[in-house]
Amino acid sequence: MKVTRRQFVRGGVSAFTVGVAAPQFLSDLAWAQQASSRTLIVLYLNGGNDSLSTLVPYRDAAYYSRRPTLAIPAGDVIQIGRDAAGNELGLHPRLTALRSIFDEGRLAIVQRAGYQNSSRSHFEGFDIWGTANPMDSQGPGWLGRYLDTLPSPVDPLVAWNTTRETPKALAARTVGVPAITNPAAYSFSSPNSGAEATLERTAAARISSHLPVDRPHLAFVNSTTQAALGTLDQVARVASYTPSVSYPNNGLGQALRAVSGAMNRQIGTKVFWVQTGGFDTHASQGANQGAYVNLMTTTNDSVSAFYMDLKNQGLLGSTLIVVFSEFGRRVSENGSGGTDHGAAGLMMAIGGGVRGGIYGTAADLRQDAGNPTLENNGADVRFETDFRCVYARVIDSWLGANSVAILGADFRAGAPPIL
Repeated sequence: MKVTRRQFVRGGVSAFTVGVAAPQFLSDLAWAQQASSRTLIVLYLNGGNDSLSTLVPYRDAAYYSRRPTLAIPAGDVIQIGRDAAGNELGLHPRLTALRSIFDEGRLAIVQRAGYQNSSRSHFEGFDIWGTANPMDSQGPGWLGRYLDTLPSPVDPLVAWNTTRETPKALAARTVGVPAITNPAAYSFSSPNSGAEATLERTAAARISSHLPVDRPHLAFVNSTTQAALGTLDQVARVASYTPSVSYPNNGLGQALRAVSGAMNRQIGTKVFWVQTGGFDTHASQGANQGAYVNLMTTTNDSVSAFYMDLKNQGLLGSTLIVVFSEFGRRVSENGSGGTDHGAAGLMMAIGGGVRGGIYGTAADLRQDAGNPTLENNGADVRFETDFRCVYARVIDSWLGANSVAILGADFRAGAPPIL
């Protein structure tokens, strides 16, 4: 049934909040002036990435003895060099494009990133990495706290979440982040079309323009509506973007394509959250085929397309991609052809301003309760670099903010010089 303009106006704010197709918006979101030309993309590998298959210690005999069917043959590994302790390391054979980025000096890999007494829970681990507080994962996120420090004027598109739900990392006290999974579908929703739909949108804008000081809840709804309406045309410009390269037709590839479009259209977005799943590889992980091989292919091809697109646009130098997962996986394979929840994993940074290389040292994978590089009686990799040290480097050196104030402690001393 069509909705007339008279019915729409009579329905007021409640009709608009049901009818608009835009995801949740909160109104107070801004960008630090000192970092206005830089973009941060967080790429989260959901499920607990097996870092020992991403960065392979192919000279460690224990790696092969503890993973008799899952270990990647040394001859298949893409060798990239040694770490500070002399351990020879290589990338998964499907990460050919990441090897090229590494050779350009624009990929930094931080080994054994994590924290003490690592949670093996997906949900708690995700929240801990989100809040940057292993002792209290219920508060706002580390990026949310950063956003809370930004001054007005507010730009409702200064941050963009490409997933349906706002991640803990972007949860803030006073600002919010839009969830835009598909720019082409982000539009004013009306059962009508043409002039009638245009009039309905105009009516919604007029209704939301009233911000009564004596009715704070209504003022909040109306200000949120204003922010959403103000972004529709901007996001539509992103949907019309034609990239300089072909992106893979998968969720990660299309999310990164949208990010590239937003950057190309210069709509003002400076912080993006991109997420890809399937890394909970308890079974069928496979050394040469199976779930993990497909995950590495998806990651490699999607990141490669994004990297080249930015390079072609001249945007690589002002872009930083930070990659991590909620935990690593156990050293030994399980009985189902996979690996179970572990502790420390790896982080990566990609971008034109990145100081590429291998940071930290690989674990000695001998199963010995006294092995200082392992924990849980030698079952898991022990962390060497606190993940908050990487956050501190990003906050201080890229976002131009104060990491001590945002993280609640000083992690600068242990920060690897990735920037």
